[in-house]
Amino acid sequence: MKRILVVAILFVTLNNTSTAQKKDFVITIKTAYGDIVAVLYDETPKHKANFIKLANAHFYDSTLFHRVITGFMIQGGDPNSKKAKKGEGLGSGGPGYTIEAEFNPKLFHKKGAIAAARMSDQQNPTKASNGSQFYIVQGKVTQPDELDGLKIDRQKTNTAMKAFLYKPEYKLYEDTLQRLRANRNVAAFNKKLIELAPLIEKETGINILKNISPEKIEAYSTDGGAPFLDDNYTVFGQVIKGFEVIDKIAMVKRDGANRPTEDVRMFVTAKEMSRKKISKKFDYQFPQSESKK
Repeated sequence: MKRILVVAILFVTLNNTSTAQKKDFVITIKTAYGDIVAVLYDETPKHKANFIKLANAHFYDSTLFHRVITGFMIQGGDPNSKKAKKGEGLGSGGPGYTIEAEFNPKLFHKKGAIAAARMSDQQNPTKASNGSQFYIVQGKVTQPDELDGLKIDRQKTNTAMKAFLYKPEYKLYEDTLQRLRANRNVAAFNKKLIELAPLIEKETGINILKNISPEKIEAYSTDGGAPFLDDNYTVFGQVIKGFEVIDKIAMVKRDGANRPTEDVRMFVTAKEMSRKKISKKFDYQFPQSESKK
């Protein structure tokens, strides 16, 4: 027994040492409003490797945050923005390739999330990401009466409701839902859908409710974010310092196309550093799934 115990202790020690020595990259986005510091997720390896590659090649240097919406996000990374004239339309540029979507239910659009921009579903049904354009979520706090909306899969619900309400015996539910929608009572509408979910799912075989983690509920109801973007755009990183810089940029004056009237340029670096040092320097705790790798 003693021998086995010693081996077990040795294994734990070696495992912890390996974790402490693991290297990663700190992304720094320098702007006139201050620095935004971030880490990128191992769960999105293609997006992570691509962003680091572009940063090291100075691809992003002098590009603009060309689209800014208060309470939503700040977007940049279009190479055409480097020499763009005042008021020139931006947002169509890139490195000449896309990246396959890497959706992960654990990675969501909380405040400070870094995600890839992309073309619309009509032009891009696979939801592939633009090769360089990204956005950083500012978002807003989800109010308690809006939390139910996070649990509903809108796309599946639309499909299920067509089959469910087609049956005459459920016509009365259609009248109730239409009345709530007409009165713009979103909270009551969502609550009614959740109440009907077991019946709808039984009758149609379609699961209309999402499995929302307590972590996600807490993040959206405290720090805020943009939950309506989840499962549609690849989240591949998270800001760990400089949230106030996001807020400052999100508040700048902009034109009708949401481009800042005064250019907001960025300069991006990717510096290799041990995770132990990152955690200590930026008071950041790596997700459990990553810390064990």
